[in-house]
Amino acid sequence: MRILIGVQGTGNGHLSRCSALAEALSNYPDIQVQFLISGREKSQLFDMDAFGDWQWRQGLSFVVEHGKVNLFETVRRNQWQQFWKDARELDLSDYDLVVSDYEPITAWAGRLQRKKVIGLGRQYAFYKPTPSLPIAAAHRQMLRWFAPADIAVGMHWFDDATHVLPPIIHHRGRDAVVRPRHYVVYLPFEPLAAVHKLLQPFENATFDVFHPQAEQREVGHIRYFAPSRIGFAEAVARAEGIISNAGFETSSEALATGKKLLVKPLAGQFEQVANAECLERSRLAQVMWSLDTDAVSQFLQLQKGNYCRWPNVAQAVAEWLSDGAEEPVHQLSARLWQRTEFEDYMECLKSY
Repeated sequence: MRILIGVQGTGNGHLSRCSALAEALSNYPDIQVQFLISGREKSQLFDMDAFGDWQWRQGLSFVVEHGKVNLFETVRRNQWQQFWKDARELDLSDYDLVVSDYEPITAWAGRLQRKKVIGLGRQYAFYKPTPSLPIAAAHRQMLRWFAPADIAVGMHWFDDATHVLPPIIHHRGRDAVVRPRHYVVYLPFEPLAAVHKLLQPFENATFDVFHPQAEQREVGHIRYFAPSRIGFAEAVARAEGIISNAGFETSSEALATGKKLLVKPLAGQFEQVANAECLERSRLAQVMWSLDTDAVSQFLQLQKGNYCRWPNVAQAVAEWLSDGAEEPVHQLSARLWQRTEFEDYMECLKSY
């Protein structure tokens, strides 16, 4: 069996999730997997060993300026002619399955060639109504247009729709002793100077900051690092909590390891806003809607985080794909949610 998996490279969460899936699929020697990555310059991709001999295309991405999505510049700067050329020329005839983790070239190639596409990932939780993730109808339609799929397999923290699975967690960091009052900070869309200003007053805590503009250095109680998925995972293992944008994968990794979590959604990105509202309503995380020292102060005073025990979803999805993805999604979803444990799970659900 040959499987093509398209990965949206704009966010590290997509790459982390698909790295875990790639490792799980490697246990099936009869399956040949080809990965196609788009949405980020090839030179800016890192920790890509799990994807083997992967392909790259320009794809589409959002333009973020000053911590906010700029829709006008997003439309203006994307190379639309190249995108449609790549979608038309991507030959899917040799593949038995086509999977898109919100990667638009593989998704549109499937649509143009009338090849069934499986949409797998967080964005596909919004593909159909999900009670704890309300979004505007126009936003749902835009999600469906960006990377269309015939079969939607979303991911979510709660079992409140038949098309969603628990998160795929990539367990990469080694076990480590947690350092009290030590935190990992990942706010890649905020200016680095603004992140430093936010953390500087809290000299009784230490912070490991991962940021695209950072070089490795130490400034008082703050250490800076360039992005690294392995380095980030190892830092999280040592941390008491995480301060991050409201991306799904980082939030899920915090919850899967019982870390305190403070999120700041990317302004103008409705998925992150929906994530933040869901986390806040369910009391799984604290939320700040701007870079707010008072919010950070309250977060540092929290005694503990929430701990969510999810099954090995990567392995279950790899097995599902190896069987040709013939099992209906609602049955796969039910099987996995039956194996999920939450501390105070029922209390969380009462928020809805």
